[in-house]
Amino acid sequence: MKNIKVLGTGCANCKTTMKLIEDAARERGIEIQLEKIEEIQDIIAYGVISTPGVVVDGKVVHAGGVPARDKIAQWLND
Repeated sequence: MKNIKVLGTGCANCKTTMKLIEDAARERGIEIQLEKIEEIQDIIAYGVISTPGVVVDGKVVHAGGVPARDKIAQWLND
């Protein structure tokens, strides 16, 4: 199971990113644990300044803007 965290304070891009990840995992039948991190101190601790940020299995894989669907698919398949 993939552990995925979306880092952001709740903006529209953060919500869209969460939905895209959920949809991609469901479409592929991949089980994930999806968590939303909203506290600024926690986001900065990952070294992310521009949100939304995405952390997969403890590694920051994206920061700033909504990630592309093919990028999300790659994270799920790795």
